[in-house]
Amino acid sequence: MLAPLQVDGADLNIFATLARHPRLFKRWSAFGGTLLYRGELSERDRELLILRTAWNCRAGYEWGQHARIARAAGLSDDEIARVAKGPDKPGWDTFEASLLRAADELHADSVISDPTWAALAERYGERQLIEVCMLVGQYHLVAFTLNSLGIEREPGVEGLPV
Repeated sequence: MLAPLQVDGADLNIFATLARHPRLFKRWSAFGGTLLYRGELSERDRELLILRTAWNCRAGYEWGQHARIARAAGLSDDEIARVAKGPDKPGWDTFEASLLRAADELHADSVISDPTWAALAERYGERQLIEVCMLVGQYHLVAFTLNSLGIEREPGVEGLPV
C-alpha cells in the first residue's frame, strides 16, 4: 500500500509545486509513476534505495514521504532509521547492504562498482539492474528539485533522522 497523493484532502506539496510546469510535470509523473507503481523491484528494495538516496541528498521532504511508504511496504521503524547509518551498520543482510551500497556509489561516483554490481546480479536480472540505476537517478532528480525549490513537508510528516 503506497502513501496517498494527498494529506488531509490536500495535494502533496511536491505535486502542487511541480504542477506549475504542466508539460514537465506530466512527463515526470509518468516516469516516476512507472518506477513507483509498476517497477520490477520489490517494494522493500525500492524503498531502501529511495530512502538511502534521500539521506545522501539530505532531502527531508522525500525522506518523510518515503518513510511512510516504506512502513506500508513492511519496513520497521528500526530499519528505516538504520538506512541513515548506511550499508555497514549491523543488521542488514548481504543483499540489502549491497542495495544501500549501490545507492551510495551512484551518489558519490556516478557508477556502481564491479563488486556491488556482482552482488546485485546474484539476485537481480537485467531489467532490475537497469531499474536500480534509474530509480536512484530519478530520486536524485527529485531531491535536487525539492531541495532547490524549498518544498516544505506537510504537517506531521517526519524529516531526516538526526
